[in-house]
Order: sequence, then structure tokens, then C-alpha cells
Amino acid sequence: MSNPERPDSTGPADPRANARPDLVFHSAYDQGFARVAAVTLPVALGDPAANAAAVVAQARSLSDDGVAIAAFPELTLTGYSIDDLLLDDLLLRNVLAAVETIRAASAELLPAIVVGAPLRVGDRLLNCALVIQGGRVRGVAPKSYVPSYREFYEGRHFASGAGPLPALIRLPEVGPEPDGASVPLGSNLLFDVEDVPGLIFHVEVCEDMWVPVPPSSVAALAGATVLVNLSGSPVTVGRAEQRRLLARASSARGLAAYVYAAAGAGESSTDLAWDGQTFVYENGALLGRTDRFPDGPRATVVDVDIEGLRAERLRQGTFDDNRRVLTGAAGSGAASTDPQAFRTVVIPRAALAVPRTDIGLRRAVDRFPFVPNDPDRLAQDCYEAYNIQVSALVQRLRAIGNPKLVIGVSGGLDSTHALIVAARAMDRLGRPRTDIHAITMPGFATSAATKHNALALATALGCHVEELDIRPVAEQMLKTMDHPYGRGERGRGVYDVTFENVQAGLRTDFLFRIAGARGGIVLGTGDLSELALGWCTFGVGDQMAHYGVNAGVPKTLIQHLIRWVVAEKLFSDQAGQVLLAVLRTEISPELVPADDGEPIQSTQARIGPYALQDFTLWHVLRHGARPSRIAFLAEKAWADPSVGQWPAGLPEEEKVAYSLADIRKWELVFFRRFFSNQFKRSTLPNGPKVVAGGTLSPRGDWRMPSDADAGPWIAEIERNVPEI
Repeated sequence: MSNPERPDSTGPADPRANARPDLVFHSAYDQGFARVAAVTLPVALGDPAANAAAVVAQARSLSDDGVAIAAFPELTLTGYSIDDLLLDDLLLRNVLAAVETIRAASAELLPAIVVGAPLRVGDRLLNCALVIQGGRVRGVAPKSYVPSYREFYEGRHFASGAGPLPALIRLPEVGPEPDGASVPLGSNLLFDVEDVPGLIFHVEVCEDMWVPVPPSSVAALAGATVLVNLSGSPVTVGRAEQRRLLARASSARGLAAYVYAAAGAGESSTDLAWDGQTFVYENGALLGRTDRFPDGPRATVVDVDIEGLRAERLRQGTFDDNRRVLTGAAGSGAASTDPQAFRTVVIPRAALAVPRTDIGLRRAVDRFPFVPNDPDRLAQDCYEAYNIQVSALVQRLRAIGNPKLVIGVSGGLDSTHALIVAARAMDRLGRPRTDIHAITMPGFATSAATKHNALALATALGCHVEELDIRPVAEQMLKTMDHPYGRGERGRGVYDVTFENVQAGLRTDFLFRIAGARGGIVLGTGDLSELALGWCTFGVGDQMAHYGVNAGVPKTLIQHLIRWVVAEKLFSDQAGQVLLAVLRTEISPELVPADDGEPIQSTQARIGPYALQDFTLWHVLRHGARPSRIAFLAEKAWADPSVGQWPAGLPEEEKVAYSLADIRKWELVFFRRFFSNQFKRSTLPNGPKVVAGGTLSPRGDWRMPSDADAGPWIAEIERNVPEI
């Protein structure tokens, strides 16, 4: 590892940096999130007035909390389990009065309130979800698939909403007009919240989620980013997990959020039971849920990442391809799978204006996006990552005639990990580990501890071990170049980039020449984080190798991989002890000598804490997120070390906090270095992609011109991220 050949480029001041901020930095809504709620509450069977009052009370509380969408269970206003009372004339009249109560109250409330009710359409009854907001019933979505199997007898009372229906439904005595309100009707309605770009929601009812092609799946293709399900769903053993699996899959396939609210207390226990399950999934990940079988009202309140979902859809081109295929193949009608058959109901900004203030963020933000917090998931990821690297190296060695492996070992994290990948690859190939030529090359600042660890590990693994002192050749080169060090000068002013790169370049030059002489290939050790920051010497340096086995692994994951290898006892106890010693070593390129009493050269003091830089890297690679949004999320993740989970095995001294000032400082460093060092990534050697977050291979996840300018990204930080 070493510094780049060219210094960080700041360039002239960008006038955009001093412009008025584009957004309120601490506003979750300005940062692309939308607050939603899935609510369950005790139902008063057959009493729409009481249920409407309960809905309004919950909606009022959620409005104060900044919620934009509040979803309640199926048949909220009557209860699901009232059977033939659903056809009672008085009940249906009382339902309309209850709708009017909620409509009138909604004029002073923020959320779009989604409630369930039976509504008459001609001579049939529909099981409906009503969207009520800003003093208006915005639309009515009927249940498409009406179950009449096992414990369900809905066909006795309800017609399917999937058949031909009128475009509007008239709701007598609802609204200020004497003849009531006429509102859009259909399972093909999309509700577009104008004040939150990208917040488009669709509503389906219970059974609609259980069919092979749910209405919500087509709605997602038509543009819905939030999918809402009002559910009755009596509970039986195992059904709660089935619901979660279906919702999780729908959210993952639809690249959307799935908001689910089920009926609970108060429903009839004549033949069934109810658990009041609520949860929200987003792109396959659980954002939040409430305890089941509650005694009173419960709400899952979370912030959905609308901007992140739109970014995923933009990158996954097959998502829109699927829409276009269905558009060309589908028929017509309300039950059509044609995304173009959907109708959009706009909820105007004047009616639903979300708060542009600091309302917090109701979702967990991982400090280490590349490293799971759950111990079991972390172990699984380490198993997969390690074996991806080993399998890729095995394939490469087989394909080119099983050459020897030549690797420079420094006693640092990266070369240590590459060495244990190489050792396992040789085991898989049935070859002796002596075919790994592990060479340590001490320079002007190599410490005794790292040199000892490098030699001890290579010896414990049974490699062919060598020590090659590069200092005499480096001194000769510096002297020939007429460098101040070659003239006998010493001190901080002498230890410049050239001084560092002479050492890094000589190491790589020796490795390539040795590999050529011995019929081997050079195994690269540089990791994904170093490539992002350009922390490598270009060409004849550690940027180059015959195969870059670590190029797809971020720095924050490597320590966990090494720790996992030790825990799995893949190598001897002696090797395990050295690996643990490496984990305790300060990350340093060891290129600049430290004066007496001074700390050794620290990589993270120069280019930033890898924890923060990997955080930024993940959000850049995965979502192409705005710098100010990344800073907002980083502050939520890192401001308080006592909040949230930490990955298993992380040392206590690494459980630190970073202020917004720290985050801003190092994010500026990241973007300057990320842009100015693309030329190094454009000529990378081959290496496997390992993590889902992405890779920087110019043949894989990341293509970018080497002369792109970081100016607009730097200006966005300076304009939108407060300095304190």
C-alpha cells in the first residue's frame, strides 16, 4: 500500500458550493424517506361509529408523528368476522356515516388513512379499502380475490373486485355535497403523493397477497413504490410466518415496501382466532413489526427509503423490461396484468404537505453495510465470501496450468487474508503449500512486529518462505534519482510520495520478476476499499498483479473473514494465534519511518477511517446516493455508539462515534480521491466479485471515465451538509 502518484486535486472553488442549500439536511422527507404506519386496533364488532372514532384517534397520533400513510386492517369499520351482518341494511348505512366521520376529521390530519369497509356497488357488496386524506375520499380499492375455501366463506357476501366495475363509486352522505361523493373505484388505482417524489402507493386486500400474481406485483411495475395490504387473516399455527414470507418476497421482487396490517383483538372467537400482526418489509428486508396478540392498539411506524427503491429500479433494468413485456402481452379490463391499465390519483401537495423538519429516522441504519450485525448471517457471509475467493483462485490456477503463487506478505490485514485464501486453494487443488512463495520485503519503516507476523504465518502454513530486504536497492534508486534521501538527508520533509512509491514499486517489481523466473503468478492483495480511495501505487506497484483475489472485499469485512477462519479452525492453532495478532495491528503502509516517540504511519489518519469510507462506498456503489444523503445516514448510524447493533466480534475500542463534522471531513476526502483515482481502477487485473454491495472492476459493476470531475459532488457536500 502507498500513496497515489498524484496529489489530491481540489481545483478552483465551485460557486455552487456557496449556493442556498437544496434541502433541510436533517429532514427525513428531504433525504428521500417517507414515514408509513401499519396499524392494528381492537374492533367493535358491527359498530362502525366506535371503530371510526378509534381510527381517528390513531390517525391523529400518527399525524403528529409525521406519518404520510396509515394502513388499518381489512373491514376496519365493521370487523371481519360478522358474517351475515355484512348484508344488514342498517350496518351499511352506519358504515357510510363512519366514512364521513373519518373524512371530516382527515381535513386536519396529515396521513392518507387507509381503512377497510363493505360498500355496495349496484346489487353486490365489495370488500373495500378506502383511501381518505385531506377531507376527501381519494379512492376505493376493492378486494380482487374473494376466498371461499377452508375457513373462508367470503363468496357468500362479496363479489370479486377483479371483474368489470364502474370507474366511480358514489358514496351517499359522504362529503359536503348533498348527494354525496363520487370517487375513483378499482383495484388498479395508484395514489401519487405529490409532496414526496416517488411516493406512489397501491392498496390490496388480504387474499390478494396469496395468489400467484398479486395485484400489487403489477402495481409495482406500474410505478407503486409502497404496497399496502389490509388483512383480516385469522391466525393458525404457522400462518404468521407464511405472511412474512409472502410480503418479503413481494417487496423483493417488486423493489418496493410492503405495509401489512392484520385484524386482532375484538374479532369473533366463535370458530377462529386473531393475532393483529403488523409489519413493513422493504426490498426483502424487515423494517419493523409489532408484537402479535396485543391487548390494545399497536402500530409499526417506519421510514421507507423511497429514493433508495427508485435507485434500485433504475439499476435493475429487467424490472422495467418485465413491465414492457406485460404491457405488450396483456388484455384489457380491471383484472388485467397490464401495468398501463392502472389509473393515478394525485394527492396534491396542498392537501398532504409533509414536515420538512427533523423528525428523526425510524429505521435501523447499519454502521457497516458490508458486514451483517446478526452473528449467524455474518458467519454465513464469511463462509460464502471466503469460498468465493478460494474457488475463483482455484479456477484461475487450473485454467493457466497450475503455476506457483508468488505473494508479498507484510503482516498486514490484506496480505494475511490473501495468504490464507491461497493456502486453502492449494489444499483444494491437492498441491503442496510450498508452491506458495511467501516473500516479506522489509523497507525503511517495516516494524519488527509486522515482519515477525508475516514470517510466522507463512511458516505455520507451510509455505515456501523468503525474506528480501529492499532497502539497498531502494537507496541506490533514490541516489540515482538525486532524491534528498539519496543525498543523505532525513526527516519528514524528505519522506515524500516518491520516497514511498520507490519502496512500493520495488516490491511489486521483485515479485513479478521472481514469478517469471519460477513459473509463477503474482497474487494481488489490495482490497476494494483501497481501490476506491486510490490507496495503491499505479503500474509497477501494488495496484498491479496477475490476479487480485482481494479486489472484491472491503476492508471492514476482511477482519471478520480472518476472525471467522480462526473460529472455524481451518488452519493450525499456531497459524490462528498469528492471525489474531495481525488483527490487533495498526493499519499502516509502513513506508515512512517514525521518529523516536512518534506513532507509526497511520493509513486511516491520512485517508479516513475505513468504517466511514466503506459506509460511503457502499451507498455510492449500491444506490449512487447523493453525498448529503450519505452524510445524513452516516450521522444516524455513527452519532451514538450506544444505539443499535454492532457486528459480532468487533473489538470494543472500535465501537466509536463520529460527529457530523468528522463525517463531512472524510466524505470530502472520499469523493476527491474516488474521482481522481479512477485511472487506477480502469486497468485493474482480474479478480472475483464477492459482496452484493458491488465491485469496482471496469469489466463488472463500475464503469467511469478516468477524467471525470468531482466538483459537483464536492459542491453538493459543501452546500447541503452543515459543517457542525
